[in-house]
Amino acid sequence: MPIESHDAALPSNFTPIGLTFDDVLLLPAESGVTPSDVDTSTMLSRNIRLNVPLISAAMETVTESAMAIAMARQGGIGILHQNLPKEEQARQVETVKRSEAGMVTDPATCSPDDTLDDVNRLCARFKISGVPVVDDGKLVGIITNRDMRFQVDHARKVGEVMTKGPLVTAPAGVSADDALALLRRHKIEKLPIVDHAGRLQGLITIKDFVKAEQYPQAARDAGGRLLVGAAVGMGTGAVERAELLFEAGVDVLVVDTAHGHQSDVLHAVASIKQEFGRAVDVIGGNVTTRAGAQALIDAGADAVKVTAGPGSIRPARAAANVGVPQVSAIHEVSLVCAAAGIPVIGGGVRNPGDIAKAIAAGAGSVILSSQLAGTTEAPGDLIFFNGEQHKVYRDAGPLDAGQSRNGTEAYSKDRNRQDDVLAEENLVPHGIENRINYLGPVAHVVHQLIVGLRAGMSFTGSHTISKLQQAQLIRLTRASLR
Repeated sequence: MPIESHDAALPSNFTPIGLTFDDVLLLPAESGVTPSDVDTSTMLSRNIRLNVPLISAAMETVTESAMAIAMARQGGIGILHQNLPKEEQARQVETVKRSEAGMVTDPATCSPDDTLDDVNRLCARFKISGVPVVDDGKLVGIITNRDMRFQVDHARKVGEVMTKGPLVTAPAGVSADDALALLRRHKIEKLPIVDHAGRLQGLITIKDFVKAEQYPQAARDAGGRLLVGAAVGMGTGAVERAELLFEAGVDVLVVDTAHGHQSDVLHAVASIKQEFGRAVDVIGGNVTTRAGAQALIDAGADAVKVTAGPGSIRPARAAANVGVPQVSAIHEVSLVCAAAGIPVIGGGVRNPGDIAKAIAAGAGSVILSSQLAGTTEAPGDLIFFNGEQHKVYRDAGPLDAGQSRNGTEAYSKDRNRQDDVLAEENLVPHGIENRINYLGPVAHVVHQLIVGLRAGMSFTGSHTISKLQQAQLIRLTRASLR
């Protein structure tokens, strides 16, 4: 998509004209493509592919484990926000990775000497209905809700209540078809995988087969687990947080800052890539210029995020008026990233048409915030206002998002360059806080967005996302808007 050159009447320090989504339309093209024919899969980062180009933002009122699970089931991915203790953020990664696993290679277990209370806490943490019982690594039993349902004394030992051997098991390397056949034949829900010495190697559950059928478009890793990302800051604890997240199984890390073209961000990206190499992808952002994108690429970023349009950086009482309109920002960044083979993540979208425009401008995927903050899976409780259901939405990182949660330390001050502010009362709000209408389940919202994207791909004759990136955009005039 060509961007206009400098206007000769403007001073030399003016850049080319900036365009946003309302300034352009997709140009129709010859097409034999129907909406149902298109392939919406795309590269999120250098090594991670999504089945739909949608990402839930790393915001406190948008993405925790429930949202990340829901997004991955729909084919996208959720990025867990960082305003949490690093241990809690890592636990949320584990929750997502264990929610659907194909074969769980490191299942939660207990010992015969644990109590039923211990098992209840373990099941509640990972939202599971039972666990294998191991003694010195060997499988000795299994305990499920059925074993505990009528137990009154929860201080009893697991060994007294568990279902003991001989158990139905399968050898390591069992095929999915054979595992499903064993589950059906014996009418059991959990199939332990053991080696020749009886040591537990993994666990397959009937629920994972059901979920695979229910969510065929789900975005999964090579082991069949749902994809999940997590945000880290750029402060001194960024690498330490990244290590915990990596150990928990995170697929992609996002150095999540309001302004990504600065030395601290570049250092954080470089440090994390140096620590983990190709073991985990790193997304850097937010930037809006070619220079910012190139700096992140040079630091080792596997994708570049473009979500800092005008008004998204707002100190109290006076707008900073810093940013680049989204279409122009995505296009400028994509020119650098395309040459390096690095995907671009766009932002600022408000409706399905904006998603197609962002991709035509050069993005491979888009990040969603307010569109998802009102859904069932978004963090926070429903509130009633004027007889209607709402949820609270915080955009970009206002005062509350930089403050402590439940009396604990604040963890996201460095996202807005306020990690050097010692007193919370001195934090400056960035963004807005508002009520947002309750929208129902994430699946409904994603469906509507993808329907619109498919329509845009059909009108432009784009069978794939990469083809849509070659579509033309036409600039609107004020008269055409009227």
